[in-house]
Amino acid sequence: MKKALIVVDVQNDFCEGGSLAVPNASEIIPYINLLMEENQYDQIVFTQDFHPANHKSFASNNNRKVGESIILNSVPQFMWPDHCVQGTDGVKFHPDLNIEKATHTVQKGTNSEIDSYSGFQDNNHFMKTGLDDFLKYHDIKLVEIVGLALDYCVKFTAMDAVANGYVTCVHFNGTRAVNVRPDNGKDAIYELLQKGVTILG
Repeated sequence: MKKALIVVDVQNDFCEGGSLAVPNASEIIPYINLLMEENQYDQIVFTQDFHPANHKSFASNNNRKVGESIILNSVPQFMWPDHCVQGTDGVKFHPDLNIEKATHTVQKGTNSEIDSYSGFQDNNHFMKTGLDDFLKYHDIKLVEIVGLALDYCVKFTAMDAVANGYVTCVHFNGTRAVNVRPDNGKDAIYELLQKGVTILG
């Protein structure tokens, strides 16, 4: 069975010192590098949040405060600080991540009108990123997922992987949660288990 590793959004803005830093984010990077080194993956795909500066998920573009919610194109949208803006250092992959191992990179969140947590598609399910086509083209049946953040982009990427027919695993030690609310990370694990995702240690 051919397998791929999907490394979700290990970018400067989501790591310590970034504009939307996930607590203890950089702790997962040695683990991810070791996975890429020691495991025989047929493909290693990096996803990259890649927002234009006028993205509607940014509180600053809606005269809102970070943490508020609005309805954006008929779906609820959490208001985030500006992050992963094209052309900034924050959008780059963390320098400690072994980017040479990637066989493919998928950029998401490029449409200013709608956010995209999943590596497969936007939150409205209008536009696909091409990730599913890429994996199916390479006959991938099993995906293992790591990266940032467990309760957002990792969770939705994993749920979409299941929906697209992949045997799906998330490495618990290869992810960290934003935890806007204290239990968000824990709740994400329960959601993933209910969807049929295997949680690996």
